[in-house]
Amino acid sequence: MSQLKKLSIPFEDGTLDALLETPEGGRRESAILLAHGSGANMDSDFMSAMSTLLVERGFLVLRFDYPYMQRARETGRRRPPDRRVVLERAHHAAIKELARVAPKSRILLAGKSLGGRIASYVTAEDTDGGLTAGLVFFGYPLHPRKQHEKIRCDHFAILSVPALFLQGTRDDLCDLDLLTQALGTYAGSATLQIVEGGDHGFDVLKRSGRTADEVRTELANLVADWDATTFR
Repeated sequence: MSQLKKLSIPFEDGTLDALLETPEGGRRESAILLAHGSGANMDSDFMSAMSTLLVERGFLVLRFDYPYMQRARETGRRRPPDRRVVLERAHHAAIKELARVAPKSRILLAGKSLGGRIASYVTAEDTDGGLTAGLVFFGYPLHPRKQHEKIRCDHFAILSVPALFLQGTRDDLCDLDLLTQALGTYAGSATLQIVEGGDHGFDVLKRSGRTADEVRTELANLVADWDATTFR
């Protein structure tokens, strides 16, 4: 069981919608800020399921909507992501809120696709090294679809916090050979865990014999195991 609470995060002239999910039993030292991908908000099936699964494993989890996604929710019209600088400012606001509600916790920044990439930029720009203890990527978008030459890893060389990369073998936004090469430039410790048959959303083919729930449980277990071994 867990407790789910709606929050409003102060952001510029308004607020960001957020959901705080807290374990009812014992809590881990790590709390997770979970950011959504470009096309689905914090209430998507994937985000909701991962939050609940992580909370079941003792993590406090805060998820939030970026400004463009909040506008889409309010207007009922799909919108493209905000400029990177706006996304980063929103991410900073969410980190500040997580630090407020879980002041004694170790903060991990996790994200689905775009959310993970923005978390990595925010961490790379944190010259004081006090924002986050680690990064968790649910499908890092290493390159645009069919554009393997446009690699997004220039900042890996200044990322010193431990990172967990969870990647599917059918992810068309992350060629695994290219990711392996890119991780050779990562400044800190980087752990790569492969989800066999998973696409960018970690959906698997029916012939795999696995359900979406089973794959998401695998992802949550990998995060919990990584947290336990990395910060013991």
